[in-house]
Amino acid sequence: MAYMRQIAAEVDPQTAQKANASTSCFLCDAFQTDMLSEDASMRGVLHVAKHNVILLNRYPYTNGHLLIAPASHVNSLSDLSPDARAEMMELTEVTQRMMRQALNCQGINVGMNLGRCAGAGVPGHIHQHVVPRWEGDTNFMQTIGGVRVQPQALDQSYAHLRQELQKLL
Repeated sequence: MAYMRQIAAEVDPQTAQKANASTSCFLCDAFQTDMLSEDASMRGVLHVAKHNVILLNRYPYTNGHLLIAPASHVNSLSDLSPDARAEMMELTEVTQRMMRQALNCQGINVGMNLGRCAGAGVPGHIHQHVVPRWEGDTNFMQTIGGVRVQPQALDQSYAHLRQELQKLL
């Protein structure tokens, strides 16, 4: 994964400038996170690459639910540079390997909700969901009771997943 180490070390100045343009967006703010600060764990930021960021979903469908978001505050894949789109897919591949190793999941959902009517929680800033799945994990509590049950606290998930992700990057 020399490619991943290289892109993690260099942050494109134009991409960073676009991210600085909007500080009212938690995804833009996540891209600006100093990974050596306590701010990284508070925001759930696992990794900042050249064009994208990996972070924990604060409202996860299941334990280990991650988001991969570009630095650019755009609402369409076609508005991303080819490099940003390619890096997003590379990071998706790395996170799926990490999830299989760290969480022993049996499957993974990967997807985007593009536009409010498609379910986008942040319709102005595209992001990809990477969700680990296990046989029989249909979340009936959320469907019937309107509550979410998580077997692990977010800070524990963060520490475990960040450690595992660092092994792969």
